[in-house]
Amino acid sequence: MGLDRADDAGVYKISDDLALIQTVDFFTPVVDDPYAFGQIAAANALSDIYAMGGVPKTAMNLVGFPLKTMEIGVLRHIIQGGIDKIREAGVVLLGGHSVEDSELKYGLSVTGFIHPDRILTKKNIKPGNRLILTKPLGIGIVNTAIKGALAPESVIQDAITLMSTLNRCAADVMSAFDVSACTDITGFGLIGHLAEMVVDSGCGMTIEADSLPIIPEAREYAAIGLIPAGAYKNREFRHHMATFSSRVDRIVQDICFDPQTSGGLLICVSNTQAERLLQRLMDSGARHAAIIGGVTAGKEHITVM
Repeated sequence: MGLDRADDAGVYKISDDLALIQTVDFFTPVVDDPYAFGQIAAANALSDIYAMGGVPKTAMNLVGFPLKTMEIGVLRHIIQGGIDKIREAGVVLLGGHSVEDSELKYGLSVTGFIHPDRILTKKNIKPGNRLILTKPLGIGIVNTAIKGALAPESVIQDAITLMSTLNRCAADVMSAFDVSACTDITGFGLIGHLAEMVVDSGCGMTIEADSLPIIPEAREYAAIGLIPAGAYKNREFRHHMATFSSRVDRIVQDICFDPQTSGGLLICVSNTQAERLLQRLMDSGARHAAIIGGVTAGKEHITVM
């Protein structure tokens, strides 16, 4: 699996029972705390391996650093945050590469293992599947409020906790269930990632707006117009693939297009196992996990009701 399809990571088959999953991700800071930024960036990069159903094994740092304008101690804290999150994931850091840059950037190149028969792709959705989301939506809106110095410290800390939480536990739990497809919800927002799943699948999706887990403060900030530019770009790109019922207000629509950082897994699971999987996820600590809708046969379109 590589450039011919829009999956979360590339996969290279080594043998009949082993394949490598490879991914890379890095970005500019989303919070002021260097250590927290390192943790968030690492969790975000590792997530694509989990979304494919694999186990991350090795990582390499990727750094762009403005050496002339920023203290090197900032970089040390970022790297330490990343290292601690990598260790939490049971991953080995092998090294990395850094360049001098005008803007700070950090992330990881990650390699994982998987059995070739257990790869989870975006495209294998099936009519009757239920959709489970493991983290709440709205972190892009919250981050916009943080950047504007409009969020209190409690909201900042909650956002850091959410973004730095690994999808490892959720991936471990789902591995015991009849999961058809999986992805993680990141920069393209919920609708963008759902659209990637339905294109060329022969299926559509129905999303229940009232079931969406949403960060409470995200509703408040969206109501006063704190919408990130990425949400407008996501809406422009995918609006033709989504229909919203008249009962779904504009705030929830904006949140559906909100770009997420280190978001949750979106799991497609058989209808008969959905409730049990949801309970296992919640028991394992994913307290915001929710069944948000299902897969339908026919038109490749997303309906939010």
